[in-house]
Amino acid sequence: MSQPLAGLSAIVTGAGRGLGRAEALELARLGASVVVNDFGQPGRDGSGEASAAPAEEVAAEIRAAGGQAIAHLGDVADHEQARALVQSATDTYGKLDILVNNAGILRDRMIFSMTEDEWDSVIRVHLKGHFNTTHFASVHWRARAKETGGPVYGRIVNTSSEAFLAGSAGQPNYAAAKGGIVGLTTSSALALGKYGVTANAICPRARTRMTEDVFAGFNEPGAGELDPLAPEHVAPLVGYLAGPAAGKVNGQLLVVHGGMVAVVERPRVAAKFDTSKDVFSYEELEGLLSPYYEERPANETFAASEVLGLKKG
Repeated sequence: MSQPLAGLSAIVTGAGRGLGRAEALELARLGASVVVNDFGQPGRDGSGEASAAPAEEVAAEIRAAGGQAIAHLGDVADHEQARALVQSATDTYGKLDILVNNAGILRDRMIFSMTEDEWDSVIRVHLKGHFNTTHFASVHWRARAKETGGPVYGRIVNTSSEAFLAGSAGQPNYAAAKGGIVGLTTSSALALGKYGVTANAICPRARTRMTEDVFAGFNEPGAGELDPLAPEHVAPLVGYLAGPAAGKVNGQLLVVHGGMVAVVERPRVAAKFDTSKDVFSYEELEGLLSPYYEERPANETFAASEVLGLKKG
């Protein structure tokens, strides 16, 4: 079996279940040594016996298959725990090569019903969590590049969402966080490229514990069929972006699900208006912009809702 990630080490956050678990297993299958991060703690099974934390179970699964993995149970939204996560990779494997940011939570609510805590908690885990790990990984890569006097191997794969692209009405906190992650990704791509590091973002669609209510009854698989929304459809793209073959893929946003990958184009300028004077007036703007928007399709916004209709075939 080809192992393009042999000799490389990786961190996958939120990897105790669902999408992160599938990604961690795929990176290990491709040869990477993995730090499996998840905030889940040890608990009790149905008989009352102590059970391992989800991250520890995934790490054990990787080791049982012949791979290398350790578990980290920290909260990536906590700055110091994120530092410890990156340190655990460098202490265990000597270096960090791949960072997959996946950890997240949902607190769905319409904007007029959302509480401050529902807003803050989602922004904290998704956006701050992505920043924290990226910050400490970038410090590591920059120091290594200065030490060696040349580029190092570094890959960042961040997790955005179609909720950001399409403007999910019931998820203002989640959509905002995921949009922020795209900005963080493109900024990181430009800042770290000279050190040999790439940063890309994916918008995955997967049926997991976090999204089971969102996708309930949607695209359900037939008997004996792989779920079109199984995380296993997403993990191979993460493996590719983490690998050496993706060295020229940087600052990109890709939608992935159900046997399909779509490259999202960057925003383009649709129209431009110049003032005939030194400064625009209200009246001049009204005369220019109002006729323009009269001709635009009703309810067309910056959101790209057509991405929700993408499918294989």
